[in-house]
Amino acid sequence: MRLKQELAGVTLLGAGSSPIPATYAPEILERFPNKHPDNDYTVVMLCPEFTSLCPKTGQPDFAEIRIGYIPDGFLVESKSLKLYLASFRNHGDFHEDCVNIIMKDLVRLLAPKYIEVEGLFTPRGGIAIHPCANYAKEGTPYTETARARLFTLMDKQ
Repeated sequence: MRLKQELAGVTLLGAGSSPIPATYAPEILERFPNKHPDNDYTVVMLCPEFTSLCPKTGQPDFAEIRIGYIPDGFLVESKSLKLYLASFRNHGDFHEDCVNIIMKDLVRLLAPKYIEVEGLFTPRGGIAIHPCANYAKEGTPYTETARARLFTLMDKQ
């Protein structure tokens, strides 16, 4: 009974075939309660087949999206995340915008202690672009880490 209550907001998982939204669809994201909010641990999710559209040319852009977060009260449901990320395939935005949009949507949904979203876009015109955005909840030890982490990521590129 308790598990049913905890998963009441999870509607896509186990629902069989779910169509990919034709347009950007943040409302499809679902969450469920974190059973270990007192533990600091990381959740890393990789989407190696992310696609979006160049807003100028309409040509497809391909990337691996890496999402890592330290949950607080909620976790993202993976099927809803898969469908959400697929909703970008007809969405026209620059690489940097896609990464920031994904991060902000997940912050709104989860209110994590810390989150980082990185996009490893394949080269176009001989240039690979790898934007990364992060966020740390105020009052957590991760606020200083968030700023330092941005520079660490730049160095590893």
